[in-house]
Amino acid sequence: MMMALGMFVFGLPTLAYQELQRQTDWRHPSTSRVGAPPARQFLGRGDDQITLPGVLVPELCGALLSLDTLRVMADTGKAWPLVEGTGRIYGLWVIESLSETRTLFFQDGAARRIEFSLHLQRVDESRIDLLGSALETLGNILR
Repeated sequence: MMMALGMFVFGLPTLAYQELQRQTDWRHPSTSRVGAPPARQFLGRGDDQITLPGVLVPELCGALLSLDTLRVMADTGKAWPLVEGTGRIYGLWVIESLSETRTLFFQDGAARRIEFSLHLQRVDESRIDLLGSALETLGNILR
């Protein structure tokens, strides 16, 4: 297991990402002053984003169903706990976007290579009401 987002496990059998890119912002707005440079005030932490780009090669590893599963999870609008395979807990995250590019096609139109990029946004951990239900999502996937 490389990482888990809720009940979705990233790895060779499902979906393996190639890198993890994280950007964290801090808020320092400025206030204009007469005859002096603008004053800055620290307001706290800003956005926290993770991007997981990768390649899915259905012939070798990974499953096409994995991308559909992530889309179903995103459709719920819920936040999911993100946990690394090492045990590191990143907090609660929502799926902001998922893009894919399919190339190298078979005669029937099936892609041999699918490049994907998953964009996650951290949400306030005090918002437990956003927490996704694993059973609810599983039920939606099986429909």
